[in-house]
Amino acid sequence: MTASPSVAQSLAAQSRWRWWEIALGVAALASWWLVGEHALLANEIAILALFAVSLDLILGYAGIVSLGHAAFFGFGAYTAALFAKHVMPDPLVGLVVAIAAATLLGLVCSLLILRGSDLTRLMVTLGVALVLFELANKLDWLTGGIDGLQGVTIAPLLGRFEFDLYGRVAYGYSLAVLVVALLIARRVVHSPFGVSLKALRDNRLRATSIGMDVHMRLVAVYALAAALAGASGALLAQTTGFASLDVLDFHRSADVLLVLVIGGTGYLYGGIFGAIAFKLLHDLISAWTPQYWTFWLGLFLVLLVMVGRERLVRPWTWWRR
Repeated sequence: MTASPSVAQSLAAQSRWRWWEIALGVAALASWWLVGEHALLANEIAILALFAVSLDLILGYAGIVSLGHAAFFGFGAYTAALFAKHVMPDPLVGLVVAIAAATLLGLVCSLLILRGSDLTRLMVTLGVALVLFELANKLDWLTGGIDGLQGVTIAPLLGRFEFDLYGRVAYGYSLAVLVVALLIARRVVHSPFGVSLKALRDNRLRATSIGMDVHMRLVAVYALAAALAGASGALLAQTTGFASLDVLDFHRSADVLLVLVIGGTGYLYGGIFGAIAFKLLHDLISAWTPQYWTFWLGLFLVLLVMVGRERLVRPWTWWRR
């Protein structure tokens, strides 16, 4: 069955590139030359942005709230680190292996979220992350346990570019993966599949009543989100040469939720803007007051919720009113 001309035209109009998207791409490309000594921070922002985009696919488009999205992030990190240490140090091959492993985990975990209420899914996703955390802690002969997986050596990127201490190669690598992942995610959400995800997010019962295969769509988008989260975890392990229990900790899932609270959900770029704001706030506030940076971050979040994101970004629009 083909879409009607009006629907096809609407999808084509939504998928057109906006000027600000092009400007964002140019700025991302130019940032590699402009970051200078802040390349390591920029690399962290790119990895967190990719992680946030993966969560936005299931939260902003499918309506699945997850408190355990770090499960896929950590699984990808450990897979990439173990692959580099015991099999092959090539970063691109390790990235593909980590994405495949995280996708498989996402397919398995997606079966657990198909039934039950939103609260049930919330607890199930948290439970999966906690189980993986304890497994990584107990299997210290494989993962290094609480000491982390050490001795991970990553080969030069494309056989030529070595990962330097300044992080420029690492940032270029993470930025390239982020751009590719964003293009894939953008193509998905502007397709009929993406529109159907919004339909089941808004009213799952009505989507089922019109013959939409809700379960298969949830499985597909959950596996895709797991793949992107695994890619972000693999990037962290490869660019730092280290994987520890921290990649599976609850704060990973909480931080990426905060990123989407700051940047917004349901339009992909919220993860990018939120990651930039979150990391810059974290870096600046922790340098100013290392002990109480969470207080000021929490105060900012309260202000954001009370005032509203649009009013903070465009204060002149409501000041005139």
